Amino acid sequence: MTRRAKVERKTTETEIVIEVNLDGTGNGEISTSIPFFDHMLGLVARHGFFNLIVEGKGDTDVDYHHLIEDIGICLGEAVKKALGNKEGINRYGSAVVPMDESLCSVDLDISGRSYLVFNVDFGQKKIRDFDPELFMDFFKSWQRYLREPLFEMEQLQSY
Repeated sequence: MTRRAKVERKTTETEIVIEVNLDGTGNGEISTSIPFFDHMLGLVARHGFFNLIVEGKGDTDVDYHHLIEDIGICLGEAVKKALGNKEGINRYGSAVVPMDESLCSVDLDISGRSYLVFNVDFGQKKIRDFDPELFMDFFKSWQRYLREPLFEMEQLQSY
């Protein structure tokens, strides 16, 4: 069984191609013109042990919102396609991750009930020119277009 998918999306604001291989090795090839977001998507692939290719262009001279939201949409669609009938997938999953100055927990329920809990306080408003509040838009889109999971993300500690 091959658990791969490719999704393309073109709007007046963005042009995106995403490929996922859920049985990959954690390789990420990310190019969105938003360096910090590229870095974070690469970490998601690496620590999720799936391969991810993201090519995204957008009206980033106006704002990063459209591109980040549309990448979330495409990633949700791609993972949904790659999961297929979900054969061999455990319904529940969770992780508690200490990274840098924070401790976060992520819980998933691939049940068909779409819902997002996002309890994260980023503290500082910008990381260079990137507004971390955009991650909520990204995860909302990813979760909504995956059309499956309950995502619960919570920052347990910030140092």
